[in-house]
Amino acid sequence: MLRIRNYTVLPALPEGLKGLEFIAGNLFWTWNPEFIDLFERIDSKLWAASGHNPIKLLGSVPQERLNALAENQGFLAEVRKAEDKLKSYLEGPTWFKSTFGEKSKMTIAYFSAEFGIHECLPIYAGGLGILAGDHLKSASDLGIPIVSVGLLYQKGYFRQYLNVDGWQQEVYVENDFYNMPMELVRDDKGQPLIIKVEYPGREVFAQIWCASVGRAQLYMLDTNLTANSATDRMITTSVYGGDTEMRIRQEIMMGIGGMRALQAMSIKPTLCHLNEGHTAFGALERIRQIMQESGVGFDQAAEAVKAGTIFTVHTPVRAGVDEFNTELMNKYFSSYAGSLGIDIRRLIGMGRILADDEGESFKMPVLAMRLSNFTNGVSELHGRVSREMWSCLWRRVPTNEVPISSITNGVHIKTWISEEISRLLERYLGTNWTEENTDSPIWNNIDQISDEEFWRCHQRCKERLIAFARRRLKAQMERRGTYHSELNRAEEVLDPEALTIGFARRFASYKRANLILRDPARLAKILNDVKRPVQFIFSGKAHPRDNEGKELIREVVHFSTQFDVRRRMVFLEDYDINIAKMLVQGVDVWLNNPRRPWEASGTSGMKAALNGALNMSTLDGWWCEGYKPDGGWAIGSGETYDDAAYQDMVESQAIYNMLENEVIPLFYTRSADNLPRAWIHRVRKSMKWITPRFNTRRMVAEYAQKCYEPAQSKWEYLTADKMRRAKALANWKTNVVSTWSDLVIKDVKVEISDGETAPLDARNPQLKVGSNLKVSALIRLGRLTPEDISVELYHGPLDARGNIIEGSVIKMKHKNATGHDNEHWFAGLTPCQISGRRGVAVRIVPQYADMTNPHELGLVLWESPSGTEA
Repeated sequence: MLRIRNYTVLPALPEGLKGLEFIAGNLFWTWNPEFIDLFERIDSKLWAASGHNPIKLLGSVPQERLNALAENQGFLAEVRKAEDKLKSYLEGPTWFKSTFGEKSKMTIAYFSAEFGIHECLPIYAGGLGILAGDHLKSASDLGIPIVSVGLLYQKGYFRQYLNVDGWQQEVYVENDFYNMPMELVRDDKGQPLIIKVEYPGREVFAQIWCASVGRAQLYMLDTNLTANSATDRMITTSVYGGDTEMRIRQEIMMGIGGMRALQAMSIKPTLCHLNEGHTAFGALERIRQIMQESGVGFDQAAEAVKAGTIFTVHTPVRAGVDEFNTELMNKYFSSYAGSLGIDIRRLIGMGRILADDEGESFKMPVLAMRLSNFTNGVSELHGRVSREMWSCLWRRVPTNEVPISSITNGVHIKTWISEEISRLLERYLGTNWTEENTDSPIWNNIDQISDEEFWRCHQRCKERLIAFARRRLKAQMERRGTYHSELNRAEEVLDPEALTIGFARRFASYKRANLILRDPARLAKILNDVKRPVQFIFSGKAHPRDNEGKELIREVVHFSTQFDVRRRMVFLEDYDINIAKMLVQGVDVWLNNPRRPWEASGTSGMKAALNGALNMSTLDGWWCEGYKPDGGWAIGSGETYDDAAYQDMVESQAIYNMLENEVIPLFYTRSADNLPRAWIHRVRKSMKWITPRFNTRRMVAEYAQKCYEPAQSKWEYLTADKMRRAKALANWKTNVVSTWSDLVIKDVKVEISDGETAPLDARNPQLKVGSNLKVSALIRLGRLTPEDISVELYHGPLDARGNIIEGSVIKMKHKNATGHDNEHWFAGLTPCQISGRRGVAVRIVPQYADMTNPHELGLVLWESPSGTEA
């Protein structure tokens, strides 16, 4: 084998252009169009050929061109202007410091399996990565002290092309890390900083790359090192690549390796934010590190880690849960469990719904929830779905009290908005309009934008989209070997004046890309209407192993050829961030029709809305909150169906009816000057409602206020004084769990209290509004104390089966001890404020000042129907 000495050749930039290296090295340019214009001005063809990668561009430009630019005073002025803007951004005041103060000790480590920052850094597969990228950008804008951790994939996600039959083919292209906007992290001697992680029978090594994203850093681990075996070098080959065993290897490197990378760089996070369950092993490694540093046991370290961990769950169905069988967990974690001071059975039990069920697989979200202070879904509906889905972890807790909240996703405005619309809003809303709060009156200024101005901006974006689509389509046809005589067809597809509908996302069966195709003849008639034409642009990838998703793509392609609507329906291959931007900035309508409630949130419709497109979607994910009757269209009324085929039939008909009777007539109803004024009025309503609410500035600020700041306070509180309080909390929990079975609800007395107290007539329990129900409960505490428990009245309306729905809690007060067998009386009043069938029940939950919520332990004791505990 040849001995090859590696070295890197850097571009020789003239002195006046040195600022370009600084600008290109920080991904801040990805959301600043004037920076992008600067790179394109260097050489537009090379800029396109580089995949919009400024580092690769600067290494490709002929030296004579660089020398010429160094003499161009206008260009040098633009470079200095961009350099000054970036420096000012990095050094300027921030929302975080003004809100939480200069002395905050918070450092957040944000873990994600993928990050969608820009197409030139292809380490993302879909919506999860795009959200992570937007989260990071807004965290930077707000000045939140955050670092992010993931894997650097040698081949990223696959590149897509279609064969002549419309079937998806995958190609994997190796990334050239040394020509991408990032750098190797090096030690004090200038050598690459290397971390190691134990795998069965071996150690796996990884180097660390860093990309600057504004004020934030993105650290990515790379196992493609000669010190590793060929198999282990593949751990960071591709996003979600390989089989289940490759996935556990990736997630070990991501979580355990990620925490070790931070430790090696002397970064000590106070908080960890786990973006989906893939990253949950990082919480175990954080426990191990605290045990090692502080000399405490597993339970005490786990309390500290839990205080400082936030978990965002994205999966709305059990089938999508990331899980591993017991055999794999034993293989990869038997030795690691010993380093935590616990046995492997306990470790595996932490990832099971029933810890002792040997037949149950290890579920990553379960581990994450058990080691988190806050767990949230990504829309209000998804929060409800998640509480129902994971209520099995809190078996006797009412679903509405399951400790899973929701923070609805958003999008990074400056990344996704077109230059035209951005400048238009800046004129009417001011230069800092993206920083305005949701309830700011500034958003009403959108009403002042004239119809002519808006439509002119929108049409310019649509024309750019159609020109882009034609170029892409022509390239696709050339690659498939289309005859030159037929290539001219690419120049004829799509019409800038026609109603343009976009559908672009991952092609998964539940997203139903083929729903619009259920009645081909009816759709063809809509598309081919000479007076009121409609056109569709599709794009998206199916997972390489998802043949159902690939078949959906094939159906779309076949429809366009079989019904002679090729000018009105196109599929753009190799969907990425660049295509997504073009689509959301140029379409008139954004179509989204997932099968409710399988869409956790979705964000593409938000991107389209802030660019002036109208959404047409099933009431799922974010659209349940985003929909307003005067600002878009809802497909159905939020129904769920047991019969999927029937649902598809009903909702496809709803789409056709809506298009024919509402959408198309509204778009083509024009004033004397050919403006769709009623359509533009609806767009204004949509933009005023959606843009200020569904953005990541609002979302990340919400995380900061609802999760980060409270978790930071809890972390500092529990870890202070050599972790004294964390130790006490862990010991208290151990005692409560071991003695909970001692509790007995001995007796419950219910009386009416409306001025006078009288027993409630069990045969005819009727009360009047304004009266109170007085409840007394006799509790045998066993080895517990009154301070260890909260005796509560759970009350609310009853359903048809006599169950309390959406109940409320009233804490009962300790009255006295009986002096016998550690029995105590507790009492409380339930006000009767609303008429109707109501119910009340007595329950007991653990109580301790340092617990985040009373259901952490999953312990609750209810009075049984017979009058004893259950």
